[in-house]
Amino acid sequence: MSTAALISLVRNGGHQVRRRALLTSRLLQDDKRLTIVCQSSTTERRTSRFDPDGSGRPATWDAFGIWDNRIDEPILLPPSIKYGKPIPKISLENVGCATHIGKRKENEDRFDFAQLTDDILYFAVYDGHGGVAAADFCDKYMEKYIQEFLTEERNLETVLTKAFLEIDKAFSRHAHLSADATLLNAGSTATVALLRDGIELVVASVGDSRALLCRKGKAMKLTTDHTPERKDEKERIKKCGGFVAWNSLGQPHVNGRLAMTRSLGDLDLKNSGVIAEPETKRVRLHHASDSFLALTTDGVNFIVNSQEICDFINQCHDPAEAARVVIEQAMQYGTEDNSKAIIVPFGAWGKYSNSQTNFSFSRSFASSGRWS
Repeated sequence: MSTAALISLVRNGGHQVRRRALLTSRLLQDDKRLTIVCQSSTTERRTSRFDPDGSGRPATWDAFGIWDNRIDEPILLPPSIKYGKPIPKISLENVGCATHIGKRKENEDRFDFAQLTDDILYFAVYDGHGGVAAADFCDKYMEKYIQEFLTEERNLETVLTKAFLEIDKAFSRHAHLSADATLLNAGSTATVALLRDGIELVVASVGDSRALLCRKGKAMKLTTDHTPERKDEKERIKKCGGFVAWNSLGQPHVNGRLAMTRSLGDLDLKNSGVIAEPETKRVRLHHASDSFLALTTDGVNFIVNSQEICDFINQCHDPAEAARVVIEQAMQYGTEDNSKAIIVPFGAWGKYSNSQTNFSFSRSFASSGRWS
């Protein structure tokens, strides 16, 4: 206790000071005895997985180990107790994002991330084509539709599927009421991730924007591109009366127009088998080994493969730098399309850096491309 505090207490009442000083002295003596006991016998120390050093301070990401470039965040106690393991808070302030127009006249890529409820975070990328109308519509309204279905449905895969189908219907109504006929040809990819309790990750996707999880330094793909090269997708297109044609670069297109078989919008191709129903994937995170979630559009994916994305990001100090590096590398490798990247750090951020990975200004295309 400081001298100033003691003087203040004396002025406020001598008998109270003596009583409090006596109590403080006893507490200090008890504290010293406790410290001596803890130092002499670690087996008697009271600890828990959420208070690993017995200090009474909240556990942070440090509980997962010691390495450079960690991001220290508090542990979410209710989910940690529920799942029986430390689960760090994912702060939106630490999410990294970057975009570049490439050699296009307009940047048709859109992105969004937000906290939808106390326990659910939302991350999304949209890659528009045929104009920005569909991508803008998704960017503006997807969050609203997801929140609406969250009030009536617990299963996040069902929530995302309903939201995708409903927003596609809403865009159709909007386009048919509009005087702008070009809206009928506008479409967008959509890759959306929901994270509940910091551990339940659910991803839904249509088109060729991607989501990947970096686990123990290796890329774990959470989405599969919807292209006419996929046998199941091509069969649906043909069954619905559409056809697949290859352009001069050998790329397959639905009805000679669209490079994907699922999208939001593209209303003129709905009768040819292009659907808005997403494929979904659910993953339980392991924060001791999961470093980050990356969402990217095809300006990145067409030129950089999933493991390369992981390797680039693992060399970076923070997610903001990582998003910029991913875009810069795609540009150095020759991408001409709009590019977008969102990086969401998890418990093992910075743990699996590889000193042998170098950033490059040129590349071999043998292991890159849309299908890697």
